[in-house]
Amino acid sequence: RLISVHLMHTALVAGWAGSMALYELAVFDPSDPVLNPMWRQGMFVMPFMTRLGITDSWGGWSITGESVSNPGLWSFEGVALSHIVLSGMCFLAAIWHWVYWDLELFRDPRTGE
Repeated sequence: RLISVHLMHTALVAGWAGSMALYELAVFDPSDPVLNPMWRQGMFVMPFMTRLGITDSWGGWSITGESVSNPGLWSFEGVALSHIVLSGMCFLAAIWHWVYWDLELFRDPRTGE
């Protein structure tokens, strides 16, 4: 059952990261990245994403100030939604491992334990 606890912890952390990124995207003002940068607006998750190379948004803006036509999956929203989907899958895996923790697969056929 130890793996179930660790999977649930990963689900909670990934869910927090995804939901916090979506919240920060909702309150972020990208109009002036020089005089009003994200750290001045109180962002916590978005600067870490930017350091990893995520600079575009599905809203058509970029951290660099230019407009974007096709940001692709790995934009701010894409990374946030990927974390939320990962969180849901880890949650389901944690439930499965909690319920089916004593399978025949983990028994030694020689000793029966």
